[in-house]
Amino acid sequence: QVQLAESGGGSVETGGSLRLSCVASGYSCDNCCLGWFRQLPGKEREGVVFIDTAGTTGNVDSWNGRFTISQDNAKNTLYLQMNNLEPEDSAMYYCAAADTCYCTGAYCTRQERWEYKFWGQGTQVTVSS
Repeated sequence: QVQLAESGGGSVETGGSLRLSCVASGYSCDNCCLGWFRQLPGKEREGVVFIDTAGTTGNVDSWNGRFTISQDNAKNTLYLQMNNLEPEDSAMYYCAAADTCYCTGAYCTRQERWEYKFWGQGTQVTVSS
């Protein structure tokens, strides 16, 4: 059974930083992507950043260097480092996994929420002004 468990959310002030973690269990894939999504109140869930099995990332440039994705394969853990946070970043953050996916450094072949099969329960991030 695949399980993804996020942690690390919390409340910070504008300009602050947080590092989210996602521990994966029961999931093994040689050609897949892991991603971070977020859902703002009243909005649809959107993709943030992604990484494939080889460690190549996607969509990182969309965030002006504020968000960085990484993974520790030995710990089966995915990370999202968020710096210079803004109130508009307040959302529930989810990690997710998709099969048959790779990234080019600019984008990944799966970046839409409906392309991701496995999801964590989410962790809340609140940024105050």
